[in-house]
Amino acid sequence: MSRSIPRFYAILDAAQIGGRPPAAICEILLAAGVRLIQYRDKRASSRELYETCCQLAEQVRRGGGIFVVNDRADVARAVGAYGVHLGQEDLPVELARRVLEPGKWVGYSTHSLAQVREADQSSADYIAFGPIFPTPSKEKPDPVVGLEGLRQARQATRKPLVAIGGITLEKVRDVVAAGADSVAVIADLLKAPDIGARAREFLRLLGDS
Repeated sequence: MSRSIPRFYAILDAAQIGGRPPAAICEILLAAGVRLIQYRDKRASSRELYETCCQLAEQVRRGGGIFVVNDRADVARAVGAYGVHLGQEDLPVELARRVLEPGKWVGYSTHSLAQVREADQSSADYIAFGPIFPTPSKEKPDPVVGLEGLRQARQATRKPLVAIGGITLEKVRDVVAAGADSVAVIADLLKAPDIGARAREFLRLLGDS
């Protein structure tokens, strides 16, 4: 990948923000110095997702950041996002590329070494791997892979590797030491009493500020 991935990957999950406007949370993250933000809303209609992502894409663009849409390559293209992040049940990477404009990012979630190896053979720009630890952010989470699983995933690909799942401030250095290029955080960020302060602390620990 010609463009390096920021070490802190904030996931703005609509289910985790307690009804607050996504744009307000996005503004807090940008002001804190976060440069990579993914928006995830598993329950929104296509129209709702499009309208929210339109606003967020413009916000992040003005803030000099990178905006990624979860799951939906069509919405990512429609709003001019930097890219899309795909799960195992979404479009295959190469099909998503046909939907997106050339040069856009395609990230891909994996939960086993076999999936990492498969993703390594694709044109995915980065591979997310997890859950590293137990996570409250999914209704039906995949089996925990642990730090040892992350170390094995690191050996299985040369692509940028994003660790995800149950990562907290206290665990972030161990995750990086196990081989993650970037750390994706949801609950420990969005459930913090002061989201901006928590984001700045992650950035400081990761040397990404």
